[in-house]
Amino acid sequence: MKKIVFVAFISAIMLSNCSEDNNKENVVSLSQNEASTSKLLKEKVTLIPLTQNEISDLKFLREEEKLARDVYLYSYDKYQMNIFKSISKSEQKHMDSVLNLLDKYNIPDPASTEVGVFVNQDLQLLYEKLITQSDISLIEALKVGATIEDLDINDIGNYIANTLKPDLLSVYESLLCGSKNHLRSFTSQLTSLGVTYVPQFISLEEYNVILSSSNDGCGNN
Repeated sequence: MKKIVFVAFISAIMLSNCSEDNNKENVVSLSQNEASTSKLLKEKVTLIPLTQNEISDLKFLREEEKLARDVYLYSYDKYQMNIFKSISKSEQKHMDSVLNLLDKYNIPDPASTEVGVFVNQDLQLLYEKLITQSDISLIEALKVGATIEDLDINDIGNYIANTLKPDLLSVYESLLCGSKNHLRSFTSQLTSLGVTYVPQFISLEEYNVILSSSNDGCGNN
């Protein structure tokens, strides 16, 4: 009889311990879920809306990076030169970085999924002009590449001046770094062919500083 009582007592203790362990696990799990939910709510509450300038800059930049990608894809199809293929892939990463910001702030994506099609009519006209120039020769296509990066560097500098938001500035700085690398690549190709590119949008002083600097990783952009 004592043996039976002892076994029952031990079983009761084990069941009690298991119950306590399960309760502790449930409390920890609930606490983690509450913390995660609280963090998400806090992020939404503290997300400061973009200004109209910031929204306009992001939407234009999204299509501007698409313009670069689409022109380089066009030039690669025509000349099969690897520089156009590799930099077009980098421009796709730039597009994705801008899209992440648009999604974060619930801004509709203006970029068409069709190559060579743009909502912004200024960019549509520029695209047509640039591929017409690229059609002339490989040298002209390389000049177009340098021109696009020259323009991007100038524009991104303006976008940086229009915001104080760390997330926007981080993306802008990364894209700026990438554009400088691309400009060096295109001008290097032109130099090897005996052609000197003259900047059209950034100053000659800034251009020379860029050329005298080495390429940066830029977050693989």
